[in-house]
Amino acid sequence: MKLVIQIPAWEEETHIAAAVRELPRVVEGFDSVEVLVVDDGSKDGTARAARDAGADHVLRLPIHRGLAFAWRAGLDAALRLGADVVVSTDADRQYAAADIGKLLAPILAGEAEIVVGDRGVATKPDFSSGKRVTQRFGSWVVRRASGLDVPDATSGFRALTREAALRLNVFSRMTYTIETLIQAGNKEMAVAAVRVGTNPPTRPSRLIPRVSRYVLVQGANILRITALYKPLPVFFGIAALLSVGGLALVLRYVLLVHAGINPAGHVQSLLLAALLLVAAVVSFLTGLLADLISINRSLLEELLERERRRDASAPPGRE
Repeated sequence: MKLVIQIPAWEEETHIAAAVRELPRVVEGFDSVEVLVVDDGSKDGTARAARDAGADHVLRLPIHRGLAFAWRAGLDAALRLGADVVVSTDADRQYAAADIGKLLAPILAGEAEIVVGDRGVATKPDFSSGKRVTQRFGSWVVRRASGLDVPDATSGFRALTREAALRLNVFSRMTYTIETLIQAGNKEMAVAAVRVGTNPPTRPSRLIPRVSRYVLVQGANILRITALYKPLPVFFGIAALLSVGGLALVLRYVLLVHAGINPAGHVQSLLLAALLLVAAVVSFLTGLLADLISINRSLLEELLERERRRDASAPPGRE
């Protein structure tokens, strides 16, 4: 079996060499191990440094497209290289390369198609208290949306089988971590988590310059992906909330009339109730339409998977 370890990198000339050199080149259970670096449109010497450090393959994207795009491009390239399993890690050496074996163990045992490295975010010393709370809450939300018991949903240290890689899609530009887990849960893939070590930070995170922005973007992504795969619960839930609000205002108006109180001063509440009930109907109909669209999406994903299987024999681009 072949293992390909991919590293998405953007402007990482000072870190990529160390990240490549510390990766294991012999892993139990695999006949060959290759390293693939995806240079996400860097303007510095990231690609050259990666190659000089011993990377087997360097895929250069012409412009900076973001982590999610680079990760998916690396996954496709790894498949074309004939990878049976793909491990993803970061160029800033956040994750302990020595734990790649632990990450692969559930796959080799036939227990999982995707394995996520758990950094122990609840007690990670280099995370601020706010970031720890945010990470834990976000992972809880993802567990609810995906049905998967993954304690560190935003971890980028992952192992995927060839079949899992072929079935996953990425729509976001910011990050792939949460999106792919929700997909995996809805596609009923076997997902496991293992505790892994981390290294001290080498630089501030460029993906999360502000926690507030990250929370808003990821919250929007969770809602969008959940609505994509489970449109009826999302839109029917919204319709139910709107209906409850509208009916409560209508009931209040009726009680005022029944009590003999002049309702003239409460007509605005009745108008708001009508607006909420109309919005509930629209949300209900939107859910039905979105459910029909999701059927078409499933068919398109099947076609895309077939196309990926055909492309898997083509060699990846390299510098």
